[in-house]
Amino acid sequence: MIVLDSLDRVAGIRHGFFTRRGGVSDGLYASKNCGFGSRDARENVARNRARCLAELDAGGPALVTVAQVHSPAVVTVTAPWVPEEAPQADAMVTDRSDLALGILTADCAPVLFCDPQAGVVGAAHAGWKGALSGVLEGTLMAMGRLGAVRGRTLAAIGPHIGRPSYEVGPEFVDLFTEADSGNCRFFAAGDRHDHAVFDLGGYVEARLAALGLAEIERSTADTCRDEPRFFSYRRATLRGETDYGRCLSAIVIER
Repeated sequence: MIVLDSLDRVAGIRHGFFTRRGGVSDGLYASKNCGFGSRDARENVARNRARCLAELDAGGPALVTVAQVHSPAVVTVTAPWVPEEAPQADAMVTDRSDLALGILTADCAPVLFCDPQAGVVGAAHAGWKGALSGVLEGTLMAMGRLGAVRGRTLAAIGPHIGRPSYEVGPEFVDLFTEADSGNCRFFAAGDRHDHAVFDLGGYVEARLAALGLAEIERSTADTCRDEPRFFSYRRATLRGETDYGRCLSAIVIER
């Protein structure tokens, strides 16, 4: 489990960006695959999630995750649900201490939030589509409705695909530069003609910085390059693999 200092020093908040190590799955999913959306055995995924909750050591909360669809949709969580009934969304917020908010990633950026004074936490799945369409801003708006204040809010960006690993075509670059010409700074020349490499983490951090948060911290780990620790959709795709595991990131208010 990886923790970032910005959240780790906050009393009453537990968080973790879990690696793929220490689980029960095998094959493509070795070993701590936490994604029910994969074709891994359901009982293995459930056991892996239980291991993550045990590592959080936060008083036995219920873990809630959403059916992630690369959208700006945010859910305010007031009670747990079973995975089969998870709403389609890409972020959650709560002020409940019996709920751990969980995000699943395999290259996208997991972002965990908290306003310690208000006792409000949030978790967002920030792939390029969600980040571009406003999932980060939506998460902070939803936290605000529970009493959070942006000037007190901390954000931690977990492990995600690094710029050297994220080659994209010209149409991808156009999407971002048409939205904001300043987005050109998140791209550099790729190895292939007319291709570029994209700094997803830098883009997410810049979106957050524009919102006036108290502190933002970003992991430097590259999920695509660090195979021993992380699952990666891009790595699996480049290899022609039929599926891939998902890592869990979670935040909870201690009871």
